[in-house]
Amino acid sequence: MRCLALGLFCLLCCNAAQTYRQNPCKAIPLDFVFVIDSSRSIRPNDYEKVKTFIINLLQFLEIGQNATRVGLLQYGSVVQPEFSLSTYTTKSEVEQAVRNMEHLATGTMTGLAIQYTMETAFTEEHGARPMNLHIPRIAMIVTDGRPQDTVEEIAAQARQAGIQIFAIGVGRVDMNTLRAIGSEPHSEHVHLVANFSQIETLISVFQSKLCSDMCEVVDHQCQHICVSSPASYSCVCKCRKGYTLRPDGKTCQKLECSEGVMDLVFVIDGSKSLGPNNFELVKQFVNSIVDSLDISKTGTHVGLLQYSTKVRTEFTLGQYSTAQHIKSAVNRMQYMGRGSMTGSALRHMFESSFSTKEGARFNIPRVSIVFTDGRSQDDVSEWATKAKNSGITIYALGVGKAIEQELREIASEPDEKHLYYAEDFEKMAEITKKLKSRICAGTPHKAEVQESLQGSQKYV
Repeated sequence: MRCLALGLFCLLCCNAAQTYRQNPCKAIPLDFVFVIDSSRSIRPNDYEKVKTFIINLLQFLEIGQNATRVGLLQYGSVVQPEFSLSTYTTKSEVEQAVRNMEHLATGTMTGLAIQYTMETAFTEEHGARPMNLHIPRIAMIVTDGRPQDTVEEIAAQARQAGIQIFAIGVGRVDMNTLRAIGSEPHSEHVHLVANFSQIETLISVFQSKLCSDMCEVVDHQCQHICVSSPASYSCVCKCRKGYTLRPDGKTCQKLECSEGVMDLVFVIDGSKSLGPNNFELVKQFVNSIVDSLDISKTGTHVGLLQYSTKVRTEFTLGQYSTAQHIKSAVNRMQYMGRGSMTGSALRHMFESSFSTKEGARFNIPRVSIVFTDGRSQDDVSEWATKAKNSGITIYALGVGKAIEQELREIASEPDEKHLYYAEDFEKMAEITKKLKSRICAGTPHKAEVQESLQGSQKYV
C-alpha cells in the first residue's frame, strides 16, 4: 500500500514537469475518485475553495482513457454522483464539471458516501479498470465535520477491497474519525487544516510527502524531475538556490531567510490540553517555519523536542541537513497527550539540545521557539533565565489558554519582538507570518557568520 501512495504522489509531481520539460517522466495511470463533503456546515465561499482545490490538484494529473481516470461524488444527507470514472476523458471536461457543481447543504453521511464509493464508483460498470490490471484505486475524501453515521467499519471494508483512501479534514474535524477513514500510514494519508483558506497548502504537503527523502534545493530553475520504474519511484524537486516551492507545487518563491544561518530548536507542547487535532496544526506551523529557512549543512540547523509530563527529543540539531528530512520527521511525530512540564522542557533545551553532542555549532546564533497552549505544571522562570543568559534567543508562542505572564518569563526581551499570542488555532497563520519575519530579521547572513568565524580563528 505504501508503494501505491508513493506512486500517487510521484504522479502528481511528475505531471507538473510537463510545464517545464519536453520529456516528462512516464506516469502510472490511476483510477481516482474525489469524495466531497457538501453538508450545510460548509459555507458557500468555502465550498468554492474546495472546488478550486480540486481543480488545482487536477493540474498534476495526466487525464485520459489510458491514463488517469477521475470521478467525483459529493454527499450531504444523500450521495450525489457528479461524474464517474468513465464520464470524461480530458482534463478540461473534468474541470468544467467541477465548476458546475452545486452545493447540497444538507447533512453529513460520510459512511454512506464511502459505501457508495466502494460499491459503485469503483466498479467496472462505472469506469474502474479490472483489478487484474493493477491500476491503483485512490479515493480522496474532504470533510469538515463529524459524520452522522458510522465510518470505521465501511472504511475498513473499502481499504480491504483495495481502495487507498486519503482523508482530508478541515476545521473542527475529529482526528480519530479521519484516522478511521484514511489508509495507513496515517502520516501519509490523513491531513488536517484549520480552515478552508488553508486547504490549498495541502498540494505542497502532498509534494513534500512524495519527495520527503529525495527532494533537494539546487541552483536550477524551478522544475520537477521524476523517475519511475516497476519497483520504485524517485523524485527531485528543484528550485533555484534561495527559493522554495509555493503551495501550487509548480512555482518557486524566495526563501524568507535564504542567507540566514542559526541553530534553531523547537520546544513543542504535546500536553493533553492541546488535543490531537490541534497537535496536527502545530506540526503544520513547524513545517511552515522550516519552509522559510535555508536548511543545509552550512546554513540553518533545526532540532525539535516535544514535552508533556516528560521530554522527548524528536530530532537533534545534527540529525538532518535538508528541509524535506526535517518536515518528514515532524510529520512522523506522535502526540504525547499528558501533562505540561514546560520548565522541564526548557531545562532539557538548555542543558542538552544546544550541546555540541547534539549538533550545536560554535559561534552560530542559538534560537529557540517555545510553543505552549496552557499553564505549566512546573516553574518556567529559572531555566528560561539560564537559557537566555547563556545567549539563547527565545521566542515564546502561546495559543488559547496560554498564560501571558509565563510567556513573558520565557521570551527574550523586548517582549514585542519575542512574544506572540493567538486566541485560537485558526489565527495561528497571522502570527506565523510575523514570527517568520522577526526570526529572519534577527538572523545574521552566512557571510557575516563566516567573517566572525575567520576572525575568531586568528586568536586560536
